[in-house]
Amino acid sequence: MMILMGFSISKVVIGVLFVSLLLLLAYILYKKVLAFVGKGVPVNTDYCVLYSLEQDPVAGEMEIYFTTKEPKIVTIEILNEDMNLCELVVEKDFKEGGHIIRFDSTKLPNGTYFYGLRTENQKTVKKISIKNL
Repeated sequence: MMILMGFSISKVVIGVLFVSLLLLLAYILYKKVLAFVGKGVPVNTDYCVLYSLEQDPVAGEMEIYFTTKEPKIVTIEILNEDMNLCELVVEKDFKEGGHIIRFDSTKLPNGTYFYGLRTENQKTVKKISIKNL
């Protein structure tokens, strides 16, 4: 039998197969642990994504952009620093996809505000500054 640096070919093959089996079992165990830990993770389709404004501070018309992966009733609102409602921008049923909502910031005095997106299972807010001339 041929000896390669003190090992026979059959021992090398058995060693490679053993290491491959261990790696396969480790991978399966890793996937099982990930599945167990991720059981309570919410489904992404249940939530909208509210994006930051391109311009801050805002002057004049501002464009609020959000996306939804399924049709939903969405409320967009402007809140003051105390998180009290200043202006209801829109409340309606939106189809899936991206949506731009325009709001005239000259309706409000200059200052710090929050714009928010609300659905039946979500509330997201982002901070903005309004600085009209």
